[in-house]
Amino acid sequence: MPGPTATGAGIGAVGRKNPFLGIVMVAFAAFGGILFGYDTGTISGILAMDDFKRTFGQSGTISTSRTSLIVSILSAGTFFGALGGAPAADVLGRRLAIIMSCVVFVLGVALQTGAGNLATFIVGRFFAGFGVGLVSMLIPMYQSECAPKWIRGAVVGGYQFAITIGILLANVLNNATQNRQNHSAWQIPISIQFIWAFILFTGMFFLPETPRWLIKRGRIDDAKRSLSRLTSMPVDDPELLLEIEDIAASLKQEEEMGENSYLDCFKFTHNKIFLRTCTGILIQAWQQLTGINFIFYYGTTFFKNAGISDAFLISIATSIVNVFMTIPGMWGIDKFGRRPLLLYGAIVMCICEYLVAIVGVTISINNKSGQQALIALVCIYIAAFASTWGPIAWVITGEIFPLNVRAKAMSLSVASNWLWNWAISFATPYLVNVGPGNAGLEVKVFFIWGSTCLGCVLFTYFCVPETKGLSLEQVDLLYQNSTPLTSVAYRRELIANDTHVGRASGAAGGVHDAPDEKMDV
Repeated sequence: MPGPTATGAGIGAVGRKNPFLGIVMVAFAAFGGILFGYDTGTISGILAMDDFKRTFGQSGTISTSRTSLIVSILSAGTFFGALGGAPAADVLGRRLAIIMSCVVFVLGVALQTGAGNLATFIVGRFFAGFGVGLVSMLIPMYQSECAPKWIRGAVVGGYQFAITIGILLANVLNNATQNRQNHSAWQIPISIQFIWAFILFTGMFFLPETPRWLIKRGRIDDAKRSLSRLTSMPVDDPELLLEIEDIAASLKQEEEMGENSYLDCFKFTHNKIFLRTCTGILIQAWQQLTGINFIFYYGTTFFKNAGISDAFLISIATSIVNVFMTIPGMWGIDKFGRRPLLLYGAIVMCICEYLVAIVGVTISINNKSGQQALIALVCIYIAAFASTWGPIAWVITGEIFPLNVRAKAMSLSVASNWLWNWAISFATPYLVNVGPGNAGLEVKVFFIWGSTCLGCVLFTYFCVPETKGLSLEQVDLLYQNSTPLTSVAYRRELIANDTHVGRASGAAGGVHDAPDEKMDV
């Protein structure tokens, strides 16, 4: 992982300083991803448990409509939670809003654990989803505003890493309790979530508020102290004061333009707010349209229907791939950049999903070699997602918006993720299942996911700029003076010319090659 450089503004940007403690604090916030991932991962196995089907199903089975409702209601809650994250973040602050979201999440977990009927369970899923939606918007924002620019991609990518760990833990616990023939089969995996919420709730009390929110509220001295904790610099260090000056200067420019409402997120301005908002909304949508949550929501059922004997163990295996392949992705974000990894990841996923569909429609469910090929292709597909689109979508969303509208634009972007998550989770049973009222696509649904991954390639090429190694304030300059297609060269100019917002007066000078630009596209 590349170390800090002595060029440009940014938290922890100077090599002689040691922001290690701040990195650890910001990385801890990624623990919120456990709530997201674990809650996502539990439902796939729980739906296949005998006692759950007896308790919440009809005649020992759960119909397509009930399956769709149980899975998708979480995403409905997260959609509204993501939208609610903006006012919570602006009024309470990023840190206190995260603490509040844990309380909402715990309410949902309690209702699910004690549910004796479907209605109570559904209400619990909604409130848990609302808490997850808050967390999914607030954590990447908190991390982006606090992390050093030279490692921001890896730190924010750690949120996705925590999501994958949560999914893995859920699958392990589901596997351990699946054969119980009483309510504990599903109550134990659900109630474990109290622990994850307590850890995040308690830990956030010891973390600082983000310097950028404090400056936005006019609390300059508090911002200096916060930045001092994050960088291990004295509050009067020249580099720290320059960072404070850059943030304040950028905020002042935005305030002079009056850009601070939801409507402003869609205005055509020199700051390209409209493009940035659309990029955030669409990158979250495309992340869902890769089809990844088909595996994590319905993977156990899919593998069973494909003739694979121990579908629970296969789900654990795919979760392990998801966890460990996120690690090279976190490293590569700040080594190779955002654009190339998004492009190559989408290409690999597209190929794998078309192959899964082709193999699936040409073999019988009793063909052992064909089953092994399906599992291998799914694992390669998950590996490609985990190392590219999984973490990078959150990194991009956290870093491309100006401070004045960051909370609002991020809430719209993350709400887009959950809206599509809901749509896919709701529609998938009808698309995949066989029977009256269903499309009966089964494995052929991967033709759809392959086509959407092709859309991911085109979207990345034309809409996503390269922001590796830039402070959040330099990202503003990048958008003002370049396009996604010219962003690679302009980014080099910003770094080579040590451009600070407070001193910037247009485009930077000549282009200089950075030593680590091997994969810039």
